[in-house]
Amino acid sequence: MGKDYLPDIAKSLEINQSACAWTVKALTAIKQRLGTNIKLHDPNGDIKEGQIFLFNHFARSETVITHYLVHRESGAYCRSVASSEFFVEDNKFSRYIRGLGAVPNNHPNLLPFLAGEILHGRKIVFFPEGGMVKDRLVVDRRGEFNVYSRVAKVRRKHHSGAAVLALTLDAFKTGILELYRLGEFGHIDRWARELELASSEDLIKAVSLPTKIIPSNITFFPIRVTPHLMHSAMHFFGGDVSSQVSEEMLIEGNILFKHTDMDICLGNPVYPVKSWNYLHRKALANFVREKQTLTEMFSRSSVRDAPLTWLAKGLVNRKMAARVGPLRDTYMREMYDYVMVNLSHLASYLIICLHETGTTSIKQSHFNEMLYRAIKEVQTLSSVNLHRGLHDPSVYRAILINENKELEEILQSAYLLGLIQRGDGIYTLMPTLAGKHDFDRIRVENPLAVAANEIRPLTKVTGTIDRIIDAGEGISDGDFARLLFDDMVKDHAWTRKKFSAEKYAEINNKEPATENAEPYLLIPENHNGLGIVLVHGFLASPAELRELGEKLYARGHPVIGVRLKGHGTSPCDLRNRTWQEWYGEVKEGYRIMAALAEKVCVVGFSTGGTLSLMLGAEKPDRLAAVVAAATALKFMNRNLVFIPLMHGANKITNWLPSYEGVMPYRENQSEHPTINYHNMPIRGLFELRRAVDELENKLKHIECPVALFQGTMDPVVDPKSADIIFSKLTTKQKWLYTIASKRHGIVTEDIDGTQEKIIKFLASLVQEKDAV
Repeated sequence: MGKDYLPDIAKSLEINQSACAWTVKALTAIKQRLGTNIKLHDPNGDIKEGQIFLFNHFARSETVITHYLVHRESGAYCRSVASSEFFVEDNKFSRYIRGLGAVPNNHPNLLPFLAGEILHGRKIVFFPEGGMVKDRLVVDRRGEFNVYSRVAKVRRKHHSGAAVLALTLDAFKTGILELYRLGEFGHIDRWARELELASSEDLIKAVSLPTKIIPSNITFFPIRVTPHLMHSAMHFFGGDVSSQVSEEMLIEGNILFKHTDMDICLGNPVYPVKSWNYLHRKALANFVREKQTLTEMFSRSSVRDAPLTWLAKGLVNRKMAARVGPLRDTYMREMYDYVMVNLSHLASYLIICLHETGTTSIKQSHFNEMLYRAIKEVQTLSSVNLHRGLHDPSVYRAILINENKELEEILQSAYLLGLIQRGDGIYTLMPTLAGKHDFDRIRVENPLAVAANEIRPLTKVTGTIDRIIDAGEGISDGDFARLLFDDMVKDHAWTRKKFSAEKYAEINNKEPATENAEPYLLIPENHNGLGIVLVHGFLASPAELRELGEKLYARGHPVIGVRLKGHGTSPCDLRNRTWQEWYGEVKEGYRIMAALAEKVCVVGFSTGGTLSLMLGAEKPDRLAAVVAAATALKFMNRNLVFIPLMHGANKITNWLPSYEGVMPYRENQSEHPTINYHNMPIRGLFELRRAVDELENKLKHIECPVALFQGTMDPVVDPKSADIIFSKLTTKQKWLYTIASKRHGIVTEDIDGTQEKIIKFLASLVQEKDAV
């Protein structure tokens, strides 16, 4: 490399490839042992083509991890700008970070040096905030980007070094390409030698690549402030420790050693200049023709002193100077747009804003509903990145029943810090929420404010929560029910995607099911007031009863087809489900329909009939009747009595990591292979057996009307089951319809007019309702 591009002092800054390789191997090896779950989001593959990468700065570990990820994904080595204090002494640490590619921020030729590195195929990492932004407050009330400077003790603009580097490098590239177009190959050869490139062709190849800036955002979730072993040991053995060091050790120790998601989102590329016009290209060709080194290219006086016409000087000066600030603001906006919004952000902003608007206390149930609505509305914002926990209904829907562990951790931390009080189903918002905090203490004294600050640049998100607060009262029962149904659909899509991973392929590839397994909600424009909950059977999906559902919809019934957990996705999913989870979906479907109709009837087939009768025993409000078809208390396959033994053997062998169980799956010769699983988990059969046993004890508690349908020669369910169920029912309104059939699927196949008989029974309920 040339003396000016890489001066003598830069010899000590040469990248140590062995150190980089060791770092990659070390981080890869210990990543599984750390509590940090590092996830890179790069949907467009920009990490390979990007030249300048920008990251926000919240924790010191980011400086090493960013190098690791960029090198791992692209194969390129990185340079990053680090504080000069790390290079004052020549010790192991300073030599290590030099070897990784760090450059001191007081390097006398910093930007020209970095430009040369880019032309040699290396990537540059900037932290334009200039230091850790512990309060995450990066935008002021006017919407302008700025951060707090620990040194100046005032707020300042973000650093613009990346903008200057990108603009000047792009100008250099443009000038070289223009000289090449003009055939001035002598200048091309001279610059190739100056940059110590192997040939002029290598220079042309390097300058032909776009100067692509990749704004990126690093988001941690959750941020914990609880003491940990390393933090306690530091205070015990280290004596007096500064407040700053103690705080950083506390936060970063929790990030590294407790389960924490570190999401790194690469934003849309930003280009320094959309295009250079003819006059610009001509001026830049003259500029590059006269300059001898990259240092001269970056000199503030270089354009002024260059032998250009006054017009060319003015054009280049204005173009460069006018673009620095806007370019910086553009990539900073892009960086903050890519915050990975998580539950802590939404809950914290909701609490802070409630307090700011004068709310001093709020019912826990009302707060939970507001937070749930915020999640549902934010899901509709296509331009917002959402943490996976906000995509998975099984996680965030638990907020409504006070069983979301993440929210409980957030609220308990706020309670211990004196930010809120909890008791008797009420949250009291304390004045400390609005307190002033030292820059090095805010993360441990008010993490709610830190999380709220992090999403303030996302005005679509904050505006959504503001509107929910302003609305005050909750939404209608019907609208809320539709949100719950939307979760049913999302849950199916999320789970199906999860179990489509390669590790499940061996089982999934044997599955012939092709019918749409999504839950469905059918609401006639003028319905008759009797809603229907359809519950499919074991190994099937909502498609099993879809035809009946369409007929009921045509007759004026609102209809919901629920999906039992583990069904319609993968047998591997069903293998880990319990009958209580199946039942939970039936109850959720009933809750939705009860908000949409005056009365509700639950119609279940096979296992769906078992679960429907269980719900009948609970006597929920608005229940009109239960219809159960081909519901088992006894099975034709007597070998099912051995299922508990097989399940127990599977559990024992599953304790050993090299075993999948004695017989984890059994083949199922289904009557409807386009709907049902072919591979039947033994665990699922065990849960089915448990559900049947549970039902037998509940039949005596059913008081609503019950209609039973049973095939006379059912090959799966012992037809005697219907007689036993009928005899154990204590309700006076009960009917048993026998269907002449040698098949199990009497409803799906509409054998002997089963569907019409069910519809007729439901019509009688409508008549009774109207008569009342």
